[in-house]
Amino acid sequence: MVAKVILNPYANRWKAQALWKQVETELTLAGMEFELAVSERRGHLIEIAYESAGGGFSPILIAGGDGTIGEVINGLAKALPSFNNGIGPVGIIPLGTANDFAHNLGLPLDIPGAVQRIKAGEIKTIDLCQVNEHFFVNNAAIGLEPTVTLIQQEMVWAKGTLRYLLAALRGIMRNPKWEASLEWEGGAYSGPVSLVTVGNGAVTGGIFYMTPHADPADGNLTFVHAFRKGRMELLRILPRAMKTGEGSYVELEGVHEIHTPWLKVHLQTPSPAHADGEIFSHAIQDLEYKVLPGRLQLLV
Repeated sequence: MVAKVILNPYANRWKAQALWKQVETELTLAGMEFELAVSERRGHLIEIAYESAGGGFSPILIAGGDGTIGEVINGLAKALPSFNNGIGPVGIIPLGTANDFAHNLGLPLDIPGAVQRIKAGEIKTIDLCQVNEHFFVNNAAIGLEPTVTLIQQEMVWAKGTLRYLLAALRGIMRNPKWEASLEWEGGAYSGPVSLVTVGNGAVTGGIFYMTPHADPADGNLTFVHAFRKGRMELLRILPRAMKTGEGSYVELEGVHEIHTPWLKVHLQTPSPAHADGEIFSHAIQDLEYKVLPGRLQLLV
């Protein structure tokens, strides 16, 4: 079979384009036959993936960052009449800034290692998640997190995880808050929130364990809702959000981590929202999250 490589040259501030020659060399050395498709504009990744879904390619290889993965998965998902047989197999060549999805799954973060893992052909089935009409594989959020995402997109002078950390500090200083009604299987909450973050994986933004106990193959979403009255209280969360074990921010009073197959959210005032790091709305009030268990076949 011929693999389809979908490349996002814009990933990691155009570094993905510069790395393509190395990717091409490694795929050739591995003896893999492939066809390349390159994104040329916003939304093009979804179009390419949609068209590739019925093209007989196997596997689909995604070369880019977390946003690239999310867009390609959306294109593949929207091309399927049903999810009975799942999506994939899909391989990841991480060329992004943080590469959270690859990190969460223990995939190689270097190009030779990623290609060799793909070549080995071992498949793991993981969950696919959905918020409204958008699919995601790693993380989605409203409140503080997408506010930080919007800030870091403007910080062109900073790079890598430093940009995420500085953007988080700026977001905290704005002290955003929303009145929310949340409903999930077996529970509900109404009141103020500073953040609502929904994870299929534990890490987002390269260093933040926003849903530290998320498992991408457990058939559940893991979500956290939290509220802090002031900037200093919110600031105290930051270092503990970078811990995965004992001392995690989810142990703090007023922070709640919950596992559920679905979640409904209503906000009295709009919030930005993202899925896999891509902003899909700058002002949204109603969201429905759900998990599609075992619907993504991943080369690991």
